[in-house]
Amino acid sequence: MLNPASTSRSEAPLSVSSLNRLARSLLESNFPGVAVEGEISNLAQPSSGHWYLTLKDKNAQLRCAMFRNRNQLLRFRPRNGLQVIARGRLSIYEGRGDYQLIVDSLEEAGDGALRRAFEQLKIKLQDEGLFAAESKQEIGQDFRHIGLITSRTGAAVRDMITVFRRRFPAIRLTLFPVAVQGSEAAAEIVRAIEIANDVGRKLGVEALIVGRGGGSLEDLQAFNEESVARAIYASELPITSAVGHEVDFTIADFVADLRAPTPSAAAELMSPNQDDYYSQIEAFRQQLAQRHASTLRSLGQTLSFLQRRLQRPDRRLQEHAQTLDRLETALLRAMNKQLQHRAGAVQQQRRNLLLSSPQARLRHYQHELVSQTRRYRQAMQSLLSSSNAKLMELGRGLNAVNPLQVLARGYSITFTDTDRILRSSAGVTPGQIIHTRLADGSVKSVVESVSASSPAGSQAQTLSNPPSPSAKARD
Repeated sequence: MLNPASTSRSEAPLSVSSLNRLARSLLESNFPGVAVEGEISNLAQPSSGHWYLTLKDKNAQLRCAMFRNRNQLLRFRPRNGLQVIARGRLSIYEGRGDYQLIVDSLEEAGDGALRRAFEQLKIKLQDEGLFAAESKQEIGQDFRHIGLITSRTGAAVRDMITVFRRRFPAIRLTLFPVAVQGSEAAAEIVRAIEIANDVGRKLGVEALIVGRGGGSLEDLQAFNEESVARAIYASELPITSAVGHEVDFTIADFVADLRAPTPSAAAELMSPNQDDYYSQIEAFRQQLAQRHASTLRSLGQTLSFLQRRLQRPDRRLQEHAQTLDRLETALLRAMNKQLQHRAGAVQQQRRNLLLSSPQARLRHYQHELVSQTRRYRQAMQSLLSSSNAKLMELGRGLNAVNPLQVLARGYSITFTDTDRILRSSAGVTPGQIIHTRLADGSVKSVVESVSASSPAGSQAQTLSNPPSPSAKARD
């Protein structure tokens, strides 16, 4: 860098281009990457595809340029008045000496960025199945112990406690206090869900409500974090999400087993109304009173009837005694008859067993086995004799067509030097070596001459023994 105090009038002055180039080099080397937040104004989008804009705040403005290869990657369309965060490097446009920011990436600031992140996370978790209805647990109104994950001092916890006390005071509530906004809120909510699941069995916690009161999108950001969504999905305890007002939706609402529009509504959905129980108890009391009165009237009528019939109980006892004697005699007679019938059946079964003794059957089966064995042996011997005869006949047939047998009768087979069978005199030429196969060996010969035979045909003339002076024969 130049030191103005060290310059003198004797030094050569710089050209404008050189000075701008030097300033550009200094800016780019000392500010290779910056992030600037501001409002877009003077947005220009020429046909070249490059964007030119100005970022401004209340007190200053900054020229910016975003080239085509970078702005094509944006997922939103910038417009004048939009609050954005621009990331890039500082530079100078040498042609005009303009100080500018070369933008590499652009994102919406404030609610716009949060809204875009919300939609991206929503799509990601939906594709992974975290919003699927089949993975959600059923939440009813029969819980005896509910855990509240919310701020200790917020209005949401007071509203839920008030509703639970009004509707069904017997429900036990356990507060797991957390921060519901700020940088540490998401981690505290995740930890509270894990603790509630860990100690849930010991404390008897049956369900959880995760929520807070209304606010801006930035205030509700903790419930739009991926870590909170995955903690809710992994919870073994059923979870109701009660975040914000009725129009507010968070990622936690989509992942939770039940979404309540407000914390108070969550308490309404997860608690029975004690007035309904009072009405049922009163209805049961009236039904019991009516049935009691009806039973008393019926018993009174039965008692009056019995009083009229029991004017002489001694006679009734005598009649019953006679009836018992008659029944006893009939019972003894029936028992004796049944015993005689059973004894006759036993005797008949004994005779049947003697007639169907297994010894007779065994002797019959033994004779049958001997007879079958004899027949099988005869059939096997006949089959073997027939097979031997066929085998001998096939052997004689094979010997008849055996080429060695043909050679033994004085015939021979002649092959060319390429081991092909010589079938015609046209297949050899003088001077060619041929091989003749005999029954007891082979002869190697050299063809001296070839002559055609009569139509009846004859084999090619070969020299076997003795050879001419110009031919060679070897065994």
